[in-house]
Amino acid sequence: MASILIKAATIVNENRRFTGDVFIKDGFIERIDTAIHTNADQVINAEGLHLLPGCIDDQVHFREPGLSYKGDIYTESRAAVAGGITSFMEMPNTVPNTLTQELLEDKYQLAAQKSAANYSFYMGASNDNLDEVLKTDINKVCGIKVFMGSSTGNMLVDNRDTLERLFAQSPMLIATHCEDEATIRQNLALYKAKYGDSIPVECHPLIRSAEACYLSSSMAVELAKKHHTRLHILHISTAKETTLFDNVPLAQKRITAEACVHHLWFDDGDYATKGNFIKWNPAIKTAADREGILQALLEGRIDVIATDHAPHTLQEKEQPYLQAPSGGPLVQHALPAMLEIYHQGKITLEQVAEKMAHNVAVCFQIEKRGFIREGYWADLVLVNLNKPQQVDRSNVLYKCGWSPFEGTSFASTVTHTIVSGNMVYHNGSIAAQHKGERLQFER
Repeated sequence: MASILIKAATIVNENRRFTGDVFIKDGFIERIDTAIHTNADQVINAEGLHLLPGCIDDQVHFREPGLSYKGDIYTESRAAVAGGITSFMEMPNTVPNTLTQELLEDKYQLAAQKSAANYSFYMGASNDNLDEVLKTDINKVCGIKVFMGSSTGNMLVDNRDTLERLFAQSPMLIATHCEDEATIRQNLALYKAKYGDSIPVECHPLIRSAEACYLSSSMAVELAKKHHTRLHILHISTAKETTLFDNVPLAQKRITAEACVHHLWFDDGDYATKGNFIKWNPAIKTAADREGILQALLEGRIDVIATDHAPHTLQEKEQPYLQAPSGGPLVQHALPAMLEIYHQGKITLEQVAEKMAHNVAVCFQIEKRGFIREGYWADLVLVNLNKPQQVDRSNVLYKCGWSPFEGTSFASTVTHTIVSGNMVYHNGSIAAQHKGERLQFER
């Protein structure tokens, strides 16, 4: 493994910003200092660049196995490292659903062969697989995923008794998708009665409403408090939901929350131009919700930023609203988007590093990652804050071939991404021979 010396970077780490050098050897950060004079196989002149800990995305759908025509571990992990994401945690609603330990291990084997980024996979919960869930190794798997809202296959957990047992007995973090299914069905029936099969996409946040989100999130919080469960609520999409969370120090929390980039960027006014390309579950809602989520993030009530990367083909997305699937690709552009919000004066670079790396590592108790520290794995990203990039279909790396950010000009560009000590991305070139490592957890 080649040693790497990064020289004269502006290091952004643990609420500090300073100029320094970083020496990487055998996959780990060996030394951080103001000036390091040592031989290295590769020297990077990082003057004028900012060095951040590599982003850890705690929610992606890379579509393999079973849906690999939309995306796969190889293509989407390459897009991730091009966007400064060095580690990901992937969801179980692939085909077949990841509901047994054998199917879970199959995904780890695929990633070991194909992933450019470090990886972990959630064990999926259903209404009838609690025994399998309880076999999950807490030190080798990121968490248990519970869909408390509609999902693929057999993954909607809508039985209250099942939820009680899951929350009471889970040996590890439970990550939840929270939308109340009964409310959504009632809303959908109303809009079908009004529009038939021609419902406008602008109705999406009214069908998958703020009320549906709050009902489900509040129930998850209630169950977690009752059973002292380690709960992590994914993709908060309403300002009201943020009132469910405290801003105590993260290490003291049993209940944490995630915001996604699309809920921090878009609002319901964008449906008119973006249509199904910003159709997600939970739905993008009002500008007031977007600002409320950002405020909760800054105040520490929401702990991490993720993507919910979920690619679909152009053909699928171009169908009428009722047929078009929810979700979109984001990993390549998540960090540039958050750096754009930094340029707008709405968040600091230190907070970007905290919410996209440090806090994810703390939330999931990831072993030796998420920080720029001596003795930690070298998962690092260098960015040029003054090198603009325009997003268009010619430069997206997603297998689906499109981005909801098409036409957007970002002020910042990722220049280098180092994964477990390997230079995996450099100025548009991806080193395909390098593979990520399986994440380990200190629990």
